[in-house]
Amino acid sequence: MTTVKDSVHDYIELCPTAEALLDTAAMQRLRYVRQLSTVQLVYPSANHTRFEHSLGVYHLASRAVDQLGLEAELADRIRAAALVHDVGHGPFGHQTEAAIERHLGRHHDEIEWLLADTELGDVLEDCGLDPREIAATVDGRGPLGELVSGSLDVDRMDYLVRDAHHTGVPYGTIDHSRLLYALRVVDGELALEDSTVATAESALIARTLMNATVYRHHVSRIAGAMLDRASERLLVDGVFDPEAFARLTDAELLAAFEGHDPTAEFATRIRERDLYKRALWARREAVPEDVVGLEYDRTRTVEREIADVADVKPNAVVVDSPSEPRSPESRAKILVDGDVRRLEERSSLVAGLDACAREVWRLGVYAPEEHLEAVREAASSVLAVEPDAT
Repeated sequence: MTTVKDSVHDYIELCPTAEALLDTAAMQRLRYVRQLSTVQLVYPSANHTRFEHSLGVYHLASRAVDQLGLEAELADRIRAAALVHDVGHGPFGHQTEAAIERHLGRHHDEIEWLLADTELGDVLEDCGLDPREIAATVDGRGPLGELVSGSLDVDRMDYLVRDAHHTGVPYGTIDHSRLLYALRVVDGELALEDSTVATAESALIARTLMNATVYRHHVSRIAGAMLDRASERLLVDGVFDPEAFARLTDAELLAAFEGHDPTAEFATRIRERDLYKRALWARREAVPEDVVGLEYDRTRTVEREIADVADVKPNAVVVDSPSEPRSPESRAKILVDGDVRRLEERSSLVAGLDACAREVWRLGVYAPEEHLEAVREAASSVLAVEPDAT
């Protein structure tokens, strides 16, 4: 059996199916897609890739199916799904996901198209696996699909510890071994033993802290918003077919920006970390309800309105209004006296995490440094948000 040395899990043993899948072009592409994309502009050591994360998720899934004693066919399906779960990501991962969804109507977890009549699908079939069942498991459907994509899945268990390791922050350190040991299957659903409430709480707190300090850091958000606007321009201008765009690597996307005049400036700014700055950075309670979680078309309209008032070019204004904060992990299931209940019902601490997420929520309006004052005043007027609402 082949083993791979991993920076987080030490040695990972690969079954023959995993070896064959890793040798496909679709999986090898993930070596060139960073796990944390623009977070690397904040934490320089966050250079790990979706390839190594995929190996980690496979490793944890393997431990989970062994612990649960699953029958061989289902265990093989879950292992394979865990390994290929990120193969649908576009360049820069989540930072281009919205643009891809707008043009293809497809989320990165929906990978059946990538497994139909492709090298990856052929390998799965050669190994006795149904590509459609693998795709369903990656999307959280089918028997125990929640182990790969659920409220407290092996994906989260790996990326929390891996991202904490590579950024150097301590907040993502969780006891994933204890969580895996406490997994149980009850009426076809995954649940944790009641004795692991504290361990589950620590995992959810870790996610909340990682959101505040790593995943939603304002520098990463600014770079991500700039990537989104540049990606949209490439797609609208027909530089790439959306399907081809979704298969680019990080470096290929930056090269494409650089080679297209309307996006060349964004390429230079991202490469040189000469990013837009915060013209407005407002707390949730200071933002009107109709400005929270703006849809894309409305966002672009608001950007043009702000630019008109500020008398700057439209591409000099980027509005970043996240959706309402929430903590999906709180829906993880706990086994209490033989009954399956939601973790938020069992833990008052977890029930309060949504309030914590709301506390760190911010509306951002970004602009080049030379236009900050004009854009700040214009954004305050157009959005009805006080400029000092930080």
